[in-house]
Amino acid sequence: MSRVKLGAVLRAPFGRRAWAEILYVVVSTPLAVLGFVYAIVTLVLGTGLAVTAAGFPLLAAGLGGARRITSLHRRLAARLLGEHLEAPARPRAGSGLLGRLQVRLGDAAGWRALCYLVLKLPMTLIHLYVLLVTWEWGVFALTYPAQHALGINQNSVGIHINGFVFDSRPRQLLVSVFGLALIVLGPWALRLSLITDRILMRWLLGRRGLAERVRDLEETRARAVDDAAATLRTIERDLHDGAQVRLIALTMQLTMVRDAVADDNARALVATAQATAREAIAELRELVRGIHPPALDHGLDTALATLAARSAVPVEPSIELATRPTAAIESIAYFCAAELLANVAKHSGATRAWLSLTQSDGRLRLRVRDDGSGGAVPGPGSGLSGLQDRVRTVDGRLDVASPPGGPTVVTVELPSHA
Repeated sequence: MSRVKLGAVLRAPFGRRAWAEILYVVVSTPLAVLGFVYAIVTLVLGTGLAVTAAGFPLLAAGLGGARRITSLHRRLAARLLGEHLEAPARPRAGSGLLGRLQVRLGDAAGWRALCYLVLKLPMTLIHLYVLLVTWEWGVFALTYPAQHALGINQNSVGIHINGFVFDSRPRQLLVSVFGLALIVLGPWALRLSLITDRILMRWLLGRRGLAERVRDLEETRARAVDDAAATLRTIERDLHDGAQVRLIALTMQLTMVRDAVADDNARALVATAQATAREAIAELRELVRGIHPPALDHGLDTALATLAARSAVPVEPSIELATRPTAAIESIAYFCAAELLANVAKHSGATRAWLSLTQSDGRLRLRVRDDGSGGAVPGPGSGLSGLQDRVRTVDGRLDVASPPGGPTVVTVELPSHA
């Protein structure tokens, strides 16, 4: 075992890992200088101009640039050091100029990247110092006998330390052995100094904490919900423009067949097939409406106003929508409103209802209130429980306030973007 360890130590200077670490230090040096200058300029200009309108936007842009520069450091470390770090989650998209600016300035990963750029240069200088001391002095000492014989890099007496001169052959060989030791230990010294860089990268450039993991999961879920909504929309169009059109054509052809035959039995069979085709068309239309209500083609506000106008109970709508939500959120909000208004008409005994939709802080608040008898409680098999399950898929919330005797107020809160 000791022979194996000794062999590994002796082979270290000539191994692939040692040369990769040397290459990492050499290549990362100009990148560290660039990053340090960039970070200092960003901090100085950003804080110095903070009293003007340009300071905070400049600082926000600087944080984004720091993220991009540190992504180069991550890729370099992954390629040469085998240090694979997952990039921090991107900051959420804010609404409006001030919203985006606030999100950028509050980006913790951006500030950590800027801090890394400031600290990277001093660490790189330490790495360079270790590299030069071990390899440069190692090669110099190892070749000292040859240099002494050729009169290269020598003064009149040669190397001397506190009056001790390395001029004789044994003493020259002693210097050479010292140089060999430096070369052998050089990769281990450099590897040891790179530990600080690895730790700092993991701490500042990697994905940290539960909060970023939750944000990543939220973004993944949002993409999945949007993809599912787009897929359902495609299915709805295919059914509407394909299968439904063919069934209507089939019904017309059956009508022509019924008018063309004289046999009463045959006419009865054709009429039965015709009635079955009409039922299939009606069921298909209901299915299409369940996938994507056509009213949403003109926006959620128009769809809700149309829904209120068609309600069996008079509904007073109040809709304030600043920006249009994503398709999945629109669909969920519409189906919630349709189900709640249907419950008002069927179960509440109300004579009037009120439907309101507001939007603030990136959230939608849909509220349906009626003057009915109350007593609505979510439970197994209840339509309200189904709505709760639907809104929870996008991190929404449904609150029911329905005391006996009424009134009933149901509030649905949804994100504007899934």
